[in-house]
Amino acid sequence: MLIGGGAGIGLIVAYALWPRGIRSDLPVRAGEQPFSNYIKIGREGRITVAVPQTESGQGVWTALPQIVADELGAAWETVAVEPAPLTAPYANPLAKDQGWPEGLRITAASTSVRAFEQPLRHAAAVARTMLVGAAADRWGVDPSDCEAADGFVLNGARTFTFGELAEEAADRSPPLRPLLRQGTKGRLIGQPLQRLDGPAKAGGGMRFAGDVRLPGMLFGSARLAPPGGRLRSYSRDAIASIAGIRHVAARDGWIAVVAETWWAAERAIKAANPEFSGERSGADLRPLFENALANGDAQEWFSRGDYDSVTRGSRPLAATYYAASSQHLGLEPLTATARLRRGELEIWVPTQAPEAAKARAEKIAEGAKVSLYPMPAGEPAGRALEADAIPIAVALGRAIDAPVQVSLSQSASQNHDHPSGGAIARMTALPGAGGVTAAWRMRVASTDGFGAALAALRGEDPPGKLQQSGLDGSAPPYSVPNVSVEAISARLPFEAGYMRGSPQREFAFFIESFVDELAHAAGMEPLAFRMSMLGQNGRLARCLQGAARLAQWDGGGRGSTMGIAGVSAFGSQIGLVATASIAEGQVKVHRLVAAVDCGRVINSGVAKQQIESGLIWALAQATVAAPEWVTGMPRARPIGEIGLPRLGDVPDIVVELIPSSEYPGGLSGLGTTVLAPAVANAIFAGSGKRMRSLPFDPMAV
Repeated sequence: MLIGGGAGIGLIVAYALWPRGIRSDLPVRAGEQPFSNYIKIGREGRITVAVPQTESGQGVWTALPQIVADELGAAWETVAVEPAPLTAPYANPLAKDQGWPEGLRITAASTSVRAFEQPLRHAAAVARTMLVGAAADRWGVDPSDCEAADGFVLNGARTFTFGELAEEAADRSPPLRPLLRQGTKGRLIGQPLQRLDGPAKAGGGMRFAGDVRLPGMLFGSARLAPPGGRLRSYSRDAIASIAGIRHVAARDGWIAVVAETWWAAERAIKAANPEFSGERSGADLRPLFENALANGDAQEWFSRGDYDSVTRGSRPLAATYYAASSQHLGLEPLTATARLRRGELEIWVPTQAPEAAKARAEKIAEGAKVSLYPMPAGEPAGRALEADAIPIAVALGRAIDAPVQVSLSQSASQNHDHPSGGAIARMTALPGAGGVTAAWRMRVASTDGFGAALAALRGEDPPGKLQQSGLDGSAPPYSVPNVSVEAISARLPFEAGYMRGSPQREFAFFIESFVDELAHAAGMEPLAFRMSMLGQNGRLARCLQGAARLAQWDGGGRGSTMGIAGVSAFGSQIGLVATASIAEGQVKVHRLVAAVDCGRVINSGVAKQQIESGLIWALAQATVAAPEWVTGMPRARPIGEIGLPRLGDVPDIVVELIPSSEYPGGLSGLGTTVLAPAVANAIFAGSGKRMRSLPFDPMAV
């Protein structure tokens, strides 16, 4: 549980009877009253918000409680947060709209606020109505003469705290259609309130999966086979030479060593020098993408008008763009802790899909009752969607009859990353009258990493064709009358997975870079060219204009160091002006100016943090060299030698949030989408070099 103004973490073990006024799946302690599945109010006035989503640094443990606090009329310093139980009511409401299995509980694709803002507002409005009703009954006044603010119900000079009213209020019949708060006076929504997870993270009190400690716990390290490979051999004698070893487990697909300390286990498994079989793969995957693009069977994903008839007999402008598969490169390794005792299996794991992770554990539990404790994810880019360490931890825990925490080394975690799918696209377009584009086609070959991750969660094989999750963002946001998007599923030698901002990040690079090419080919200023095609997309137009105004946009002509790009994604809009150049053979980004319309802003501080962090993360993805591939695995690199941006490499970043009354949009992936094309367009303006591949390599252009 995390509380405003401080932090503490623990398991809830005491339960009380449910009040007869309202049903709830929440466990409660003495003195607490549940108001729906999301809210509990304690006798001392503490408001606890149950959050269904995984905190991975995106601020969801602040944004969702802030929605409740605002609608309820609570004081922020009295608000606490705890993970919601693993029950059906907490499924992601947007799952079906996203093309995911309905009823799936998942934190992905920037859906948290979009999915839960309305359910949380409704729950808080119900609780507020019940509290006000209880106070009005005590005073003998009409509820309309009362109001809730700062944790009190007020009637003139008379007040009751929420805690004083909680028990009586919870026994009332909940309203079916509570009125939502109106007006702006005393509202918390939009304010940059302190993050509830901030003090714990700053002080080292936040517990991640690797911080779990249980009585008698042992530690394991493992090595996994490449995709389709098997364990061939290892040295038992080398393992025996290391002190403190308690168990060795060798399976077809992995080998693990359990010891009294993780360092001993890691030393032993390194000394064992396990060898695995695996199919050879090229160090560079681009030829596989190119072959798929040239020879694969395409499916029509999106169409408008008639591209073929409009372009027949003409010679459209064309360009090929490529985005290499990229690694997550998070600091948190693959890890899980398992304890099997008295017929119950307990698991502690970082996961963005806790019910799916629990189901995975139940398949290998051999009848044991499974309790899964989802931990905050220390890897923010999406690797925690698949909890791959669970089967190993469970096998080891069963073999030695003791709690085991298995953690892969940083290099092994890199080897067994599930990178983004990558993509290659052939872009063609036909200019129309006045330079405005008349026809547009993208023929793209890609691998649906998100779809593969979803299939893995269900224990299924990856989809044979690209699904919605692999093609989101592939249609241009412009009013081009004739559009065709053709998709080809590329067969690659690795297991792709979900990554923050993808595949929208890759498609935005293709689309916005090619739009810049079309603008220059038409002899038009890039911003004006975009504005001429935006049609009804006024929100994106305002973002592009806002970014241009803040950055003092110079037109992006020859000799400029500015590039512009705009993206509509996750229900939000962003315009970005990047100032960049090439220095010593490397791309150097000097300044980033973004204007964002994300609908109603919940927490302006968190919103700006998400845009800034997305831009920096995308900068790393755009400038860090792509990995070398061996037997379907990315070759591990020391973190310090990868070339990740350091503090001195971070450009000046300016973010403006455009006021909006629209429903909240997603943010955690938004900043990742627009960085690469804006920087590439800036490099072209300044140097004439058109970079059509990610990551950037100016020397190869």
